[in-house]
Amino acid sequence: MIFKVLYQELPEEAPIRERTETLYMEAKSVREVRKNLTDKNINIEFIQQLSDVHLAFEEQSDKFVTESV
Repeated sequence: MIFKVLYQELPEEAPIRERTETLYMEAKSVREVRKNLTDKNINIEFIQQLSDVHLAFEEQSDKFVTESV
C-alpha cells in the first residue's frame, strides 16, 4: 500500500499550510509508516492511505517519489 504523509520540517513549530511537505511511502500500515519516520524528526500532520484512483492522480505530479520501508 502507498501512504501519503503530510508533515512539517520543523517539529517544534505549529503546522502552517504553506510549509506543509508531502512524502509518499510504501508500507503495510499507518503504524509502520509512523515507526519508520520516528528518526526523521518531523511533525506529522496526517497520513492517508491512497486508493488506486488517488494514487494514479498523485503519480502525475513531478514531486511523486515513493520511499519503501
